[in-house]
Amino acid sequence: MHGKPMDFKEASSTTIFCLLLLFCLGCRCLASELVATQAATLKVDASPQSARKIPETLFGIFFEEINHAGAGGIWAELVSNRGFEAGGPHTPSNIDPWSIIGDDSSVFVATDRTSCFSRNIVALRMVVLCDDCPTGGVGIYNPGFWGMNIGDGKAYNLVMYVKSPETTDLTVSLTSSDGLQNLASTTITVYGTSNWTKVEQKLVAKGTNRTSRLQITTNKKGVVWFDQVSLMPEDTYKGHGFRTELISMLLDLKPRFLRFPGGCFVEGDWLRNAFRWRESIGPWEERPGHFGDVWHYWTDDGLGYYEFLQLAEDLGAAPIWVFNNGVSHNDEVDTAAIAPFVKDVLDSLEFARGSADSTWGSVRAAMGHPEPFPVKYVAIGNEDCGKKFYRGNYLKFYNAIRQAYPDIQMISNCDGSSRPLDHPADLYDFHVYTDSKTLFNMKSTFDSTSRSGPKAFVSEYAVWRSDAGRGSLLASLAEAAFLTGLEKNSDIVQMASYAPLFVNDNDRTWNPDAIVFNSWQHYGTPSYWMQTLFRESSGAMIHPITVSSNYSGSLAASAITWQDSENSFLRVKVVNFGSDAISLTISTSGLQASVNALGSTTTVLTSGNVMDENSFSNPNKVVPVKSELSNAAEQMQVTLAPHSVSAFDLALAQSKLIAEM
Repeated sequence: MHGKPMDFKEASSTTIFCLLLLFCLGCRCLASELVATQAATLKVDASPQSARKIPETLFGIFFEEINHAGAGGIWAELVSNRGFEAGGPHTPSNIDPWSIIGDDSSVFVATDRTSCFSRNIVALRMVVLCDDCPTGGVGIYNPGFWGMNIGDGKAYNLVMYVKSPETTDLTVSLTSSDGLQNLASTTITVYGTSNWTKVEQKLVAKGTNRTSRLQITTNKKGVVWFDQVSLMPEDTYKGHGFRTELISMLLDLKPRFLRFPGGCFVEGDWLRNAFRWRESIGPWEERPGHFGDVWHYWTDDGLGYYEFLQLAEDLGAAPIWVFNNGVSHNDEVDTAAIAPFVKDVLDSLEFARGSADSTWGSVRAAMGHPEPFPVKYVAIGNEDCGKKFYRGNYLKFYNAIRQAYPDIQMISNCDGSSRPLDHPADLYDFHVYTDSKTLFNMKSTFDSTSRSGPKAFVSEYAVWRSDAGRGSLLASLAEAAFLTGLEKNSDIVQMASYAPLFVNDNDRTWNPDAIVFNSWQHYGTPSYWMQTLFRESSGAMIHPITVSSNYSGSLAASAITWQDSENSFLRVKVVNFGSDAISLTISTSGLQASVNALGSTTTVLTSGNVMDENSFSNPNKVVPVKSELSNAAEQMQVTLAPHSVSAFDLALAQSKLIAEM
């Protein structure tokens, strides 16, 4: 550098300035270090006399047909609109997503009302116009739900109903979306007759394509009718029609109950489009299906009332049947005219619980389940408390069910957390969708709720909107804090479930959700993984805790003792909702066993950014990380990462406390 030389006075001033600057920077760094790590103490009273048992039913799952969670989701049917009913009963109708192979000079297709099934009368008539059809033939194809996942070596069971006045050969194939890659193919001869014929064929794939289609072609001029075209993977969970990998995600949560099938799906925007259990049972070919007008898509109802009951059984979960009480979003049945709806629900309970000799129990038995399903909970409507006829209708259902099935627990839509209900109920619904800060602070919601009267069923909770993204770490932390409050108040809170459970990535009507999938991939959001830290809580013993810290406004915690098949544990869960690390001292008193460092672990859910999410490209960005807890003891020091939820499992050598559970 060239310029005027600096004199002594200037040099001294500069030196002093630099020293002051360094001093200030040093102070800032020291201050930041002091702020970066906060101190806290958590005391656990693990004495048997202070412990209380958490209900066996506390944490479960809520399934709603939303976001194509069922149709194109856990229900493994690959054909969309398999019965050509989605376009409505009036013909000709829209056959979407079916389309033609060829052009309108070679093939003509239209729906008509010639089906052999009286409850779904629409069928598809295909007229082949070409004398010299193009190579490969002409016909129809179905892309399924945004493409069919076809795997090499896997088998797929085709069932369809066909008829033709003349003998015709049909080629049924699984191909790539453009039809150029042939994955499986078979020829079916349809003999000329005026009667419908059921065709069953197994297709074994010789290749993999994640966005395949089913196509049916012919080279012969003439007319062929099609109806109820189904393609199911041979490999489904327990052979019951569910996608195995998605059910595995549910099993990992160890759900104690399954609430189904909604949600708003139960109500409908209009009653004419509400879920009707009676039309969703029996042979799948005879089910008419319906348009879910709240979430705006057609379901064939292959996943019906019976399948939901079967799913609950497969999961080892108590079924909770949410039925329509004569109320939709836009119309209602007057209480004076509600009797047929009450009779319909009583019939649904006989279907589930009646003997194989009863009227509706015999229908269940004919479907393959002679033993009754143990339905012990029903919800009378969904979010209908403020509706004009809800209370009147509710009492009609309540009294009829109480008389016929005294052991069934009935759930009201009216919130009883802050004031007594004005009608009888065993439980009441509590729904909350809000921002993360609000939900974090709601951990004390039930602290002041009356301990007399019905129990709370927090059947829908989640962080949503701006700070939830498509499933953020931040959302999961607030939800975890909320759940520690439910554990603490589990003397009055009987059950809780996150919502929504599933989303097909091609139909993100509602965000966020616990599990994201497409035809061949899936991952859990942070909110899903958060729930795995609570899967041992149902039926465990909860212990009083106290937290001491100037930072306690950003902490939430709970302590339980639980056991697996071999060992017993004290689990301390702590949510750090703040941006500072915490040096936490955990002090436990009253244990009836010694702590064994061998077998003790720490599980932490956190990430580098509080808005981090998982994705198909990075499904494990925000997942729990488990490690050994080598310093496990009744008195121990641990560090809580910023924006984290941690579960400290202290292995107990011998536990009289657990034996008393």
